[in-house]
Amino acid sequence: MKSENAKPLRGRHADNVQPILREDRTSVQALSRALSLLEILGEDDDGYRLIDLAERSGLPSPTVHRLLTTMQQKRFVSFEPDKNLWHIGAQCFSVGSVFGRRHNIIELATPIMRRLRDVAGETVNLGGMDQDDVLLLHQIESKQMVRAISRPGSRSPLANTAMGKSILAWQAAERVTEVIQHGGLQRLTPQSIARGTTLHGALAGIRARGYAIDNEETAMGLRCVAAAVFNEFGVAVAAVSVVGPTSRVTSDRVESLGRHVMAATRDITLLVGGRLPKEMPAMAVPEAS
Repeated sequence: MKSENAKPLRGRHADNVQPILREDRTSVQALSRALSLLEILGEDDDGYRLIDLAERSGLPSPTVHRLLTTMQQKRFVSFEPDKNLWHIGAQCFSVGSVFGRRHNIIELATPIMRRLRDVAGETVNLGGMDQDDVLLLHQIESKQMVRAISRPGSRSPLANTAMGKSILAWQAAERVTEVIQHGGLQRLTPQSIARGTTLHGALAGIRARGYAIDNEETAMGLRCVAAAVFNEFGVAVAAVSVVGPTSRVTSDRVESLGRHVMAATRDITLLVGGRLPKEMPAMAVPEAS
């Protein structure tokens, strides 16, 4: 949240502004700081004032301004003078679109996600694993008046979400242990998984039936069903989910939705040249739709 009463950090850092500036010009520290500023800007479509960016980043305002003006020259950020707000620039989209062209899973998955949305009547998400989080890549919104909406680019802990668990279920045991040790078991709601043994048991259940469930583990009142998308090596790299209020995504619908989601992820897996892992039981793979 941006602070309207933030005070400039100029006085506290006045003694070390110049040494920082000299060091940044000849080291990777400036790059790291610039990327951190881009990440902060990416969190809010409304933009940030310079003083708020300084407060969020913990950097002196002159340092932040120098980095922003440098990135502005390359169009990675833009400045709105009427409101004194900094925004993500067009060049970020240009660079990001290269990733999208190399990894065209979004383009290939979109028609299948729309079909799944129409069958399920709920919002459909596509996410990928990024370190210990699941990163929302794409969303097809429900046509319902009340629906679950998240912004592409948002993150959630792997162990809390159906998409994250569906990916994590097919990772090596060492990877699961790594997530647990890195603090991946976050209690976001009373339903969240908080113990490693519970997570391992949940992942075993996912492997047995082929889909994962988020039963109000991320947000109370929301239920989510997801299944993994696999690459050419049979490694889970992404997931698709159906999410909606518990009043509509009832416990009685979970199994049916799970099979529809699995059919969708199987089709996406084939389209991207992937293959289902041998460990997935044949009974868990639905008939072609």
